[in-house]
Amino acid sequence: MDPSYKARKEAFVSNLAGSTILEINAVTLVASTSVLLWSALQSRLSFFTPYGPAALVTDFLLNVLAILFATTAYSSAPLLLNVFLVSPAEESLLPVHPFLTTYRAAMMIVTCVAILAVDFRAFPRRFAKVENWGTSLMDLGVGSFVFSAGVVSARAVLKGRNSKSPKVALHKRLIGSARHSIPLLVLGLIRLWSVKGLDYAEHVTEYGVHWNFFFTLGFLPPFVELFDSLTTLVPSYEALALGTAVLYQVALESTDLKGYILVSPRGPDLLSKNREGVFSFIGYFAIFLAGRGVGIRIIPRGTSATKSPQQARRSILASLVLQALFWSTLFFFNSTYAFGYGANIPVSRRLANMPYVLWVSAFNSAQLFLFCLTETVFFPAVHRATSKDGEVEQTSFATSRILHAFNRGGLGLFLIANLLTGAVNLSVPTLDLNTPQAMGILIVYAAVLTGAALGMDKYNIKLSL
Repeated sequence: MDPSYKARKEAFVSNLAGSTILEINAVTLVASTSVLLWSALQSRLSFFTPYGPAALVTDFLLNVLAILFATTAYSSAPLLLNVFLVSPAEESLLPVHPFLTTYRAAMMIVTCVAILAVDFRAFPRRFAKVENWGTSLMDLGVGSFVFSAGVVSARAVLKGRNSKSPKVALHKRLIGSARHSIPLLVLGLIRLWSVKGLDYAEHVTEYGVHWNFFFTLGFLPPFVELFDSLTTLVPSYEALALGTAVLYQVALESTDLKGYILVSPRGPDLLSKNREGVFSFIGYFAIFLAGRGVGIRIIPRGTSATKSPQQARRSILASLVLQALFWSTLFFFNSTYAFGYGANIPVSRRLANMPYVLWVSAFNSAQLFLFCLTETVFFPAVHRATSKDGEVEQTSFATSRILHAFNRGGLGLFLIANLLTGAVNLSVPTLDLNTPQAMGILIVYAAVLTGAALGMDKYNIKLSL
């Protein structure tokens, strides 16, 4: 890469201050309103059954391009885009698909869109990752990726609890977790080699000289297994998450750790070169635990001899509301003066500090509630199904084919998105393109990713996180 252009690229993503939480919420709400309109079309008109060309194009417009336009062309008026999406739905009130699939797929689409869009001027700088302090769409996306992984990791815990066989020994669980870690760590090494070997523009203060997000994801499983043993003493994953965040924040405030991470010169040792990635891992670990705590509460069916499916679903909704209020209240007191009672600690994704952990946990709990509420209102047959066959049929009817595919092929699609992002940046001067040119490339990119997702789903290739 040309040295002067590389310097421009690095400056383009450096020293950014971010956006407001209100604006970030308005942009991400587009995913929920898109699902609302999709659900209205499906429930009233069975528009996506059978799944022909018109259904495919509409599905792509609603669940992929709407997110792309919210972060680019409509970035200055996200509420207007939400109004456009909700208005048709009001005519034919109906639901969305199984909320966990919707939630994870929407998060994956936002992530994949943003990692390329951020290299174009059409993507507002306030949505890109901040340098030290502040909130932005991409900062939220990184944390949400980890939170989402924590939510689905609860399935393994629940299966273990329901099994009548004795609990697997720690060393065997660590070996099992290593199997999940190795592919991610290998991808991290490949990314490291490609970035250094191709002289690719990089933002060193994001994770460090050698560390990248794949390493963060890869080291999570074994550390979670080590902490899992503590649940015999502290049975709440939320409590473990909060305890981890508090201890980390105390270390940041009462020692030289914060200064070491943010302003200390980079020494020759690996820790100094990669201090952002190493220490922010603690915050991401807390986010993962918080996600697992939510998953433990909402994944089980919850029905019993004395609790009907409707009562069980109301319990899940109530649990998500309480989770959102819990994390939001803690975030308010942690990140503001809160009428003289708050700590007023600014959010920092670079540190993955306590306010960042609380913000990500609050946002994702609220998002899960919105998706769950939409499914409950518009597709009540999903949670009322009394047989496995009936549940599969209702789930298929209530699920966007594209969102199902993005959820199922998460890891593979994330890798493809990274490869395509690298290819585009090495072949096109993204900083010098105007908005129509940028949008053309991004729409093609989104279409290729969607095609890859549908292809993987058709041939039963499952590479989820």
